[in-house]
Amino acid sequence: MDEAAREAVIAPHRRSGQLSGRCLCGAVRIEIDGNYVAAVGACHCVMCQRWSGMLFGSFVAETKAVTVTGPVRNYASSSFSERGFCETCGSSVWLRSTDPDEPEIELLPGLFKEAADFVLLSEIYTDLAPSYACLRGDHRRKTRAEVQAKHPFVEGDN
Repeated sequence: MDEAAREAVIAPHRRSGQLSGRCLCGAVRIEIDGNYVAAVGACHCVMCQRWSGMLFGSFVAETKAVTVTGPVRNYASSSFSERGFCETCGSSVWLRSTDPDEPEIELLPGLFKEAADFVLLSEIYTDLAPSYACLRGDHRRKTRAEVQAKHPFVEGDN
């Protein structure tokens, strides 16, 4: 899917406003004041399964619109991204690029009450999904081969 087609799918879900979220224990607070996408993408790659315990779901927000306070620890999960989690309770908080010019950050929808109304927009690594993590609905789906044909990297399948 080219960038124009991708934007056509995402555009109806673009929002601007405020959202407040928090981790399980409340030590980490996340505030969004700006642009975000009110839709979730799901990933079933082995790395995301190990990080989340099931599948990884996220939505994107403009990095400059996000303020995070509290004890967050980062883990460099690949050469190009890091994952953040609460040092106190272990709640996953974000996946973000290590490129300082990346304009977006992926946040976990479970941290935000309002995200319960977000739609499922896409699902990747569907061929690696455990049988108990079958997502229904009409959304874009890609297998490992389809994803890695465009974005090759080692996703941690050992």
